[in-house]
Amino acid sequence: MTTRKTVLITGASAGIGAATARLLARHGYDIGIGYNSDRAGAETVAADVEAAGGKAVLLQSNLADTAGIEHMFSEFDAAFPHLDALVNNAGIVAPKARVEDMDADRLHRIFQINVIGAFLVARLAVRRMSTRFGGHGGAIVNMSSAAARIASPNQYVDYAASKAAIDTLTRGLAEEVAPDGIRVNAVRPGIIETDIHAKGGEPDRTARLGPTVPMRRSGSAHEVAEAVHWLLSDAASYVTGSFIDVSGGR
Repeated sequence: MTTRKTVLITGASAGIGAATARLLARHGYDIGIGYNSDRAGAETVAADVEAAGGKAVLLQSNLADTAGIEHMFSEFDAAFPHLDALVNNAGIVAPKARVEDMDADRLHRIFQINVIGAFLVARLAVRRMSTRFGGHGGAIVNMSSAAARIASPNQYVDYAASKAAIDTLTRGLAEEVAPDGIRVNAVRPGIIETDIHAKGGEPDRTARLGPTVPMRRSGSAHEVAEAVHWLLSDAASYVTGSFIDVSGGR
């Protein structure tokens, strides 16, 4: 009997995180479903994971709160025997604005969750997977964005900058932990059909920008999840410190 792998996915109640949870469950993973406030969404994802034969545990945490992140991992430890993989996915965006109109509160919130939260989540995952700490190795996929390359002027330069920081985290952490049995990579989604656009004040963004992409359409959360799954899989066993752009050529 094949032992199921375990994965913690932050921001898994909707969008790319939810699609990744559903896909990984079909590929033999048991899943810690990290979420902040959307418990109903998390419960729906958990039901789908269990229908696919996986174990699902809901892990509520606000990634702006260090103690909350530590509690999320403690709950994961109580539910699963070990951690094989992390999908460091949770992130937020604020309504579009030019840099001259961004105040400190907005910037603190974006960077607290998208950067500091992601660093702390990665830190605790490494402490569980690294052979230096008695672990058996594993894989991390960080969720970056095509915005890290194109900067999103007149819209979300702060979000883009936070994702550029994720790119740096990916490269630096990959080199640090490669000798310890951990691979670290990132996916950069482009214009993907999720509700993050509505949260940024542009619910029609995918319909408006999809036709401007070289492939002439927006992407789906499932298409991003497929890239995540490959990076976590043994098929990517010699891949670390790398990026997959799921952006239709954008």
